[in-house]
Amino acid sequence: MAEVGLPITVSVARTKFIAKVASGVAKPDGLLVVPPDRELEFLHPLPVERLWGVGKVTAATLHAHGLRAVSDIANESESDLVALLGRATGRHLHALATGHDPRPVHRQRRRSMGAQHALGRGAHSIESVDATLQLLADKVAGRMRRAHRIGRTVVLRLRFADYTRVTRSHTLGVPTARTDILSDTARALLESAGPLVADRGLTLIGVAVTNLNGEGIEQLELPFDEPVSSPDPASSEIPTTHRPIDRHALDTVLDDVHNRFGAGALTSATLLGRDHRQGVPMLPD
Repeated sequence: MAEVGLPITVSVARTKFIAKVASGVAKPDGLLVVPPDRELEFLHPLPVERLWGVGKVTAATLHAHGLRAVSDIANESESDLVALLGRATGRHLHALATGHDPRPVHRQRRRSMGAQHALGRGAHSIESVDATLQLLADKVAGRMRRAHRIGRTVVLRLRFADYTRVTRSHTLGVPTARTDILSDTARALLESAGPLVADRGLTLIGVAVTNLNGEGIEQLELPFDEPVSSPDPASSEIPTTHRPIDRHALDTVLDDVHNRFGAGALTSATLLGRDHRQGVPMLPD
């Protein structure tokens, strides 16, 4: 890509097999589209090694019998190929050489969502690391909610100054995408790894959520622990009821503000001045 200076190859075809072959032909940096009515025109001039399943041994066998191009295999009968290569391989190569690939294309959703941040070498204050952890948890939770995903397992990834890495994880009782639950869990995992961090020095921290649920339906909690102040007969002050914050509603409001005005438009006090940019562009879920 011109913006980042990295080669990328894109191929488009009617079947998975032809798209894969087209990708190999277009490398290292190209776009190749194979229309359905020109599949055989594209496929047949290629060497037999382009067929999926043709390795050195099979290629040598085909070459010994004068079969060097895909068109040569397509012109052979299936029975002759079965006699030469065996039932499974013969039928398989004949199907591919004639443009048949019955495998369906299945959409696969992400199995995890995460974010990480390099801290660099040197000492880092507890407050700085905690703020970075909160920022990562905010990003991951926001991505999950935008994709209508919830997850059960929170994973903390750490890299130390000696280039060693460790992971810590905790599986929640119920899946969630709440920012406070994910950040509190990640913070507890970081505290458990405190001795390692103090001994080796932290250079990178990452937060991920796995065991994702694709339904996005979260079991809400009833406010059983809602404290209510009792009136004081000797006081003239009006009694108040201290209601806990509705975290689901808070996340919804924050998501709406961030979508409209950017991630840094409204944030917690601990994250003021932090970089709220997405970083590497993310593919759709």
